Amino acid sequence: MASRATPTCLGWRLGTIPKNELDRALGVADTGAVKHYAQYCPIARTSELLAERWTPIIIRNLLTGCRTFGELQDGAPGISKALLAQRLQILERHGILETEARASGRGRSYRLTQKGQELKTITDAMGAWGARWLELEAHDLDATYVLWATCRLVQLELLPTEGLVVRIELADRPSEQHWMVLRRPQAEVCSSHPGRDEDLILQTDSETLARWHLRHLSYDEATKAGRIRIDGPRRKSDAFVSSIRPSPFADAARAF
Repeated sequence: MASRATPTCLGWRLGTIPKNELDRALGVADTGAVKHYAQYCPIARTSELLAERWTPIIIRNLLTGCRTFGELQDGAPGISKALLAQRLQILERHGILETEARASGRGRSYRLTQKGQELKTITDAMGAWGARWLELEAHDLDATYVLWATCRLVQLELLPTEGLVVRIELADRPSEQHWMVLRRPQAEVCSSHPGRDEDLILQTDSETLARWHLRHLSYDEATKAGRIRIDGPRRKSDAFVSSIRPSPFADAARAF
């Protein structure tokens, strides 16, 4: 009697399969830009497009109002220009975003189509789940991103008409200085002096800013603990603090 072949369990054999054979074993076809699972399941087909590194971040940035290549890159510290350009091309090819020449004639502007706007339900769900179940760790606290996010949370209409310039001194980046230039039509972060005297000096660290955004601690709690200090006129300081909205995920009930 012929012996019955022993079935192979991929779970413990993957480490012994060469990459090209592994892709075939898992049903993943390499097409260069997007890998296919060869599954009709909508989750699989959506994952092929959205589960690429940086893609959810780019979509998040577009949903928050980023329109230029530079703005998208500022909101994704660490991504190369080449990779960002590739991801944008893929999203455009799939009808998730569209581009047009800027009025200045330099560069292009990007905006989500209706198809892309509907991804907000996905990014909102990811954010709510992460806020509930994932604790902040040191590798989550890139100072460049924290400052960028702070600027995006500022409600400029609540600031003095002339705006504010805030010098930022981060304890975790003691050799660096940054300035937030908060004036209409948009806020921005500068790593060199913006050419105008600062109205306020904010001394803190990246973790404290992030936890304040997420409302893990209040501004009063942070100041009493010595984790935030703002020097400058009280009127301007109060306006600055009041203008910073909480993160959209600050209301998530944490599971820990």
